[in-house]
Amino acid sequence: MSLGSERKAVQEPLIRYAKEAGWEYLPPEEALRLRGGEESPLLRTVFIEQIQRLNPGVVDSVVKAEEVLNRLVRVRPNIEGNLEAWEYLKGLKTVFVEAARRERNVRLLDAANIEANRFHVTDEFTFTNGTHTIRPDVVFLVNGIPVIVVEAKAATRLEGIAEALEQIRRYHREGPELMALFQLHALTHLVQFFYGPTWNLSRKALLNWRDEQAGDFETLVKSFIQPRRVLRFLTAFLLFVRRDGELSKVVLRPHQMRAADRVLQRARDPEKRRGLIWHTQGSGKTYTMIMVARRLLADPAFQNPTVLMIVDRNELQQQLFQNLEAVGFGQVRVAQSKKDLQELLRQDTRGLIVSMIHKFDDMPANLNRRPNIFVLVDEAHRTTGGDLGNYLMGALPNATFIGFTGTP
Repeated sequence: MSLGSERKAVQEPLIRYAKEAGWEYLPPEEALRLRGGEESPLLRTVFIEQIQRLNPGVVDSVVKAEEVLNRLVRVRPNIEGNLEAWEYLKGLKTVFVEAARRERNVRLLDAANIEANRFHVTDEFTFTNGTHTIRPDVVFLVNGIPVIVVEAKAATRLEGIAEALEQIRRYHREGPELMALFQLHALTHLVQFFYGPTWNLSRKALLNWRDEQAGDFETLVKSFIQPRRVLRFLTAFLLFVRRDGELSKVVLRPHQMRAADRVLQRARDPEKRRGLIWHTQGSGKTYTMIMVARRLLADPAFQNPTVLMIVDRNELQQQLFQNLEAVGFGQVRVAQSKKDLQELLRQDTRGLIVSMIHKFDDMPANLNRRPNIFVLVDEAHRTTGGDLGNYLMGALPNATFIGFTGTP
């Protein structure tokens, strides 16, 4: 099958569905004009307009907007730079505002108000860094920033997905300046639709969207690139993890996204104080817990809560729990003893506390009656039965308890 038919059969329908889902299509030459040349990874004019619109009083001149643009396109061409680009998307980066004489956070997208953003899709996106030139099939941009790259292969190519993944790897090698901005990649050959995080290119990190969204190609594409979902992917479902100084990146699977959303929903319901999440073994329970904790702590609706993670001894010895700061948390308190845990709860400590269940043995009742305490219990079927569970619930009578289990 020729490249032409690949375009006709896969790429063109993909773009058509994207338009129907709410993306504005830019022909390659129009995208190039808005970018200002093949060396520019983003739509300069769109970016400059949008950043001013989203940051009144903070970015109030073209000069200021260009300053942020230049900082963004100069992030390091590696996973560290990709983390930095993600921090920009999350609104964690600041600019100095002369009038206020202080640093203020700058927003590159508005996750709460979809209409405030501009969503573009384009194809044959030629990018050059002076040494190499790459040309991804389809690129999705939010407010001028490239966020998702898609490689399309013809359905007749038996090894289509493997070939597409090889292309994505080549883009990382030859055009890392552009790839530093992309947060997700997707691969499709009509029958299947896979996605994964950029800068994590093992076959293992590739996830099958079809597992969740059974249906035809149109359903797969529209459900994946729905603008609201893309903003959620970018702001709520990506995780950068540092272990032994090595940075790696994870994107949640659909069942983890659903679980995290359900927990947040339950946490907002003042009538309900219990919940149970069941994930099969090996399906990423730890990442779901960490994502839930991070979102609870970041959401102003919960008014600076306490999130208590209860794990068993084996879990606590896992690097991930020993070093939660590396997952983007601020200070994490690990309860060293029963007395230490009692003190932390009695002193009304906010933020994240990690403890093992046996430290609740003989815990006094009503130690902290605040309602914005959220207890995430790992392997809940094992840990919260019997006396220890009673002590835990008695000590925090108004807390919300969410159990995670891999056992049916």
